[in-house]
Amino acid sequence: MLYYLFHYLDSYDLPGAGMFNYISFRAGLAFIFSLFIATWFGMRIIHYLQRKQIGETIRDLGLEGQMKKKGTPTMGGVIIILAILVPTLFFAKLGNIYIILMLVTTVWLGVIGFTDDYIKVFRHNKDGMHGRTKIIGQVGLGLIVGLTLYLSPSAVIQENVSTYVDPVTHQTEVKYSTESIKSTQTTIPFLKNHNLDYAEAFHFLGKHKQEAGWILFVLITIFIVTAVSNGANLTDGLDGLATGTSAIQGATLGILAYVSGNINYAGYLNIMYIPGAGEMVIYAAAFMGATIGFLWYNTYPAQVFMGDTGSLTLGGIIAVFAIALHKELLIPILCGIFLVENLSVILQVSYFKFTRKKYGEGRRIFKMTPLHHHFQEPAGTVKALFQKPKQALPESKIVARFWIICLILAALTIITLKIR
Repeated sequence: MLYYLFHYLDSYDLPGAGMFNYISFRAGLAFIFSLFIATWFGMRIIHYLQRKQIGETIRDLGLEGQMKKKGTPTMGGVIIILAILVPTLFFAKLGNIYIILMLVTTVWLGVIGFTDDYIKVFRHNKDGMHGRTKIIGQVGLGLIVGLTLYLSPSAVIQENVSTYVDPVTHQTEVKYSTESIKSTQTTIPFLKNHNLDYAEAFHFLGKHKQEAGWILFVLITIFIVTAVSNGANLTDGLDGLATGTSAIQGATLGILAYVSGNINYAGYLNIMYIPGAGEMVIYAAAFMGATIGFLWYNTYPAQVFMGDTGSLTLGGIIAVFAIALHKELLIPILCGIFLVENLSVILQVSYFKFTRKKYGEGRRIFKMTPLHHHFQEPAGTVKALFQKPKQALPESKIVARFWIICLILAALTIITLKIR
């Protein structure tokens, strides 16, 4: 909203009003404002949750210090959502299709997560929302995102069609198509020009391959939104773990949005240019401010938990952000923590069922899943294929090491764009 106000005032040569034309300036304001909301108003929300006795119900897994968390205020994801929405509404171009998508994603998943937490806390149903209902909500969002990117005339790209090397200076120059097009292309490392077109998988369909490519894109969007959202939800099991990893991933996506929306930087990395994508930097800045501000209260020992209100929303935001930038195939690298947490649960359950059927007794791969709990169990307490580490690690050390791994994965995500 303020962007339009100051853009109008700039037409009257008001000193300083032109600063709002710069994405970097508005992103800085969004970060500061979201950080302020998350820290200043966050404490007031935490006190409100304490007064209303909106506390976490803890399932006893026998982990050290676990039961001390019982009664800690939950549903703190409301703090994150407010700290994202308010600065974005103030400082972003609200007519931008990508900003609209991110706002819809935040509210949509926020409502699903809040409903799930409400059922757990106020109706004393530890299972919360029915899993099928939750999946339907996530699939619905994926469908909205995929179809919007397909149908919106504003969601276009300019393809990096060729590379020119000056024979004298040996400098590389990337040339782009002169017109913006609708495309099913996505960025992937290690390929020439970094582009992979989903439509090429349906080359045998001739003139109908593009429509088939869009159908595949929508299905992939649905899968990614559901998988990453649930991955973030599983990761939210230790103080500050999901919050810190999400902040790192959000910062990385902000960098990718900035370079994708700037034709000069996109040319340097030899990736497709996405007009209007630079505006997503404002949202990414608000996302970073919100998660870092929430981390002030969520680090060990946590004063508040985000609940499904926060974890489902954070995962969905990261997924949709990457999809809007045509960088969804980089998610397995960037969101490697979420991927491993998901896989650990799938492998554990599958192996347990297989061995119970074959041997009459279920066996485990890890001492406990999701994976972060595996490191909280000392060796020998549970029969499992993997017993290391022998000694249980402190919760704060596990979280810090996961953050470090996430930082490495974030750096790799950006570096791979120069490997071809």
